Amino acid sequence: MGIKLKEENTTGGLHNTLATGTNVKGDIHTETDFRLDGKVEGDVDCNGKIVVGPKGNVTGNIVAANAEILGNVEGSIRVSSKLILKSTAVIKGDISAQSLEIEPNARFNGACNMSGEVATKETSK
Repeated sequence: MGIKLKEENTTGGLHNTLATGTNVKGDIHTETDFRLDGKVEGDVDCNGKIVVGPKGNVTGNIVAANAEILGNVEGSIRVSSKLILKSTAVIKGDISAQSLEIEPNARFNGACNMSGEVATKETSK
């Protein structure tokens, strides 16, 4: 009898979540997508897509492949592909992305760089 092991695809459907009411002091690194509805005081490094929910709050820098911001970020945001600032987003810091979408009523105070340079940990410092 052969037993077949099922391999999980780390890029398909897996993600981490930080729930509302959860506070983290320190840096976060994740290989998969990340939904943040709590509060983080530290840098977030995400190899997938990060979504900062409407009640989410980050005081620190974000580096990700893609990002969708609905909450508050005080720090730089560097994405290698697409950054979406929803109407409830409040950003205080510089942003860098290949593609940028800003909805009406989103607030952004900082500089924007769309040079096509791929975001890395080194360019975010």
